[in-house]
Amino acid sequence: MDAAAQEFHPRTYSIKLWPPSASTRTMLIEKMTKNLCSESIFSRKYGLLRKEEAYENAKLIEEQCFAAASEHFQKEPDGDGSSAVQFYAKETSKLMMEVLKRGPESKDNGEIAATIGLVTKPSETVFDISGGRRAFIEGEEVRQLLSPLIVQGNSYTKICLSNRSFGIDAAHVAGPILASVKEQLTEVNLSDFVAGRPEDDALEVMKIFSSALEGCNLRYLNLSDNALGEKGVRAFGALLKSQNSLEELYLMNDGISEEAAKAICELIPSTDKLKILHFHNNMTGDEGAIAISELLKHSPIIEDFRCSSTRVGSEGGIELAKALKSCSHLKRIDIRDNIFGVDAGLALSKTLEKLVHIKEIYLSYLNLEDEGTIAIANALKESVPSLEVLDIAGNEITPKAAPALAECIAVKSSLTKLVLSENELKDQGVILISKVLEEGHAQLKELDLSNNMIRRVGARCLAQAVSNKPDFKLLNINGNEISDEGIDEVKEILKNGKNSLDVLGPLDENDVEGEGGYEGNEDDVAEDDEGELGSKLQHLKVEQE
Repeated sequence: MDAAAQEFHPRTYSIKLWPPSASTRTMLIEKMTKNLCSESIFSRKYGLLRKEEAYENAKLIEEQCFAAASEHFQKEPDGDGSSAVQFYAKETSKLMMEVLKRGPESKDNGEIAATIGLVTKPSETVFDISGGRRAFIEGEEVRQLLSPLIVQGNSYTKICLSNRSFGIDAAHVAGPILASVKEQLTEVNLSDFVAGRPEDDALEVMKIFSSALEGCNLRYLNLSDNALGEKGVRAFGALLKSQNSLEELYLMNDGISEEAAKAICELIPSTDKLKILHFHNNMTGDEGAIAISELLKHSPIIEDFRCSSTRVGSEGGIELAKALKSCSHLKRIDIRDNIFGVDAGLALSKTLEKLVHIKEIYLSYLNLEDEGTIAIANALKESVPSLEVLDIAGNEITPKAAPALAECIAVKSSLTKLVLSENELKDQGVILISKVLEEGHAQLKELDLSNNMIRRVGARCLAQAVSNKPDFKLLNINGNEISDEGIDEVKEILKNGKNSLDVLGPLDENDVEGEGGYEGNEDDVAEDDEGELGSKLQHLKVEQE
């Protein structure tokens, strides 16, 4: 055999057999229903089930067996789903046999389930077709797919129709079905439901769905991933105008421009119950942010606000910061990847002084620089006592801001995740931060200081800071300038600590030949930058666990 033949390896393919698609599950229910109410040796002996009773039994059997098979799938050694499929088929056949031998009963779902050994689902039930292959659906195919919603007395209150692209014919079929259940609906997910359709068709589909659902009393509405723009927002006008009790609204990756943002504020009649508002990956800009700010001012109990990757600049950032002052219940703020700049950072610092309930803050890539970072760190130091996540990556932060950051971090004993990646903290800044993390902070699980011009001394201090924390999960120091000796020292420190080498992230982008950075040791820090860092460190008060 020649060398080429010896090196040849046949290509292998992996096929996942689990989970089955929603249409497959529906088809199985229909087949079981037909078998359960057909003439057979069992029906002659035990009696023939009515079609309605057969359907209820089939639905309960399928739901129970799907859940059990999904658990079985998690334990499969090969993970291709073949064993789960066999288990699914075997269990459905077994329970069908029990129903046939039991015969017809005049019982409700709970009694039926008890008779065949099933666990009943709570009355609040989710109808979800998003699983399986992403596909276009047309016409009568929808009637089969949505058939469970047609069953009289169904208890579906939450529906998810995403991951299927509805055409106009499909929408006309779906409309009356949705209208028939809208009085019982509390949650509707229509994300990514017109993908690949021409604009005129997509807008018409949106109008049909909007009219069908108009008047339902929703607490949750998700219209993400539909490239709405202003036209799409207005196509949903009937639905939006009828909502007075929304608690969660998601409009991500929707092309929400200035005009679209203004349309949202115009159409939604009330946001006084709103708790979660998510915009992400839109083209909102400053004017759009100003419109959203008006919506925030009328959302007094909002807890989770996301406006990331929305092209908001300084003017819009300042207005958002001012509006957030009225949201005193906020627990999570995510405004990453905008172009706020220093002035918006300063405005945000004044807002953070008022928001004492925040647990997660995501401020990466906002062009805060040292001035904005110092203002925010000082504000957080005096407020937000239960902060768990602080992400302030990619803000051109240098050692100048390290004392303020260290003083802030020192008093945040609840921190579980700290992200300061893609800054310029160097060893001087990293040593300060490491010192305050070393004592206390027992709940810290993740620390990211990748791409910060760190060398051997800084890396060693970071390893020492986390080595005594038994629940720590990830130390990311990739993309720095750590020597081979420094990496060996980091590994030795972690190995001898309370965690293990498993917590050390990849080092594939570390530059052992890197230039610059701090070349002294941690004891020399007081002499750097004219003694500023050292004097600050002496006055730090570390909160003990």
